[in-house]
Amino acid sequence: MQMSKDELLRRANLASKNTLMETLDIEIIDFTDETLTARMPVTPRVHQPDGVLHGGATAALAESVGSFASHIFINTEEFFVRGLEITANHLKSVKEGYIYAKASFLHRGRTTQLLDIRVTDEADNLISICRLSTITLPKKK
Repeated sequence: MQMSKDELLRRANLASKNTLMETLDIEIIDFTDETLTARMPVTPRVHQPDGVLHGGATAALAESVGSFASHIFINTEEFFVRGLEITANHLKSVKEGYIYAKASFLHRGRTTQLLDIRVTDEADNLISICRLSTITLPKKK
């Protein structure tokens, strides 16, 4: 029996218990064969001292959604994923609401992956553009 999309999303979010994703209230909200989308609330917990979204929180959201996208497309019994490099260009400030990170693959190799992650606000304004490279490595037997 194949799981429903809602059940897969529920299980994905359960996997984030007691992690940075839970600390930042990051929630995976959608996926396709090519993309994964998550959201994070913008509250004082993720603000800089002057009251706007911290770029480090945005980068954490981007790396979380990108790494998770790489992770769900591998055999987790035999392999694990690690981030290699992330870049983030922050384009617009946000003070409140939600931001959304949508990861899509630019390259999906057996060993390395490259993802484009677009971070937008609730009005679909581009907040940050990020690139994440990941590596898939075999688990030791």
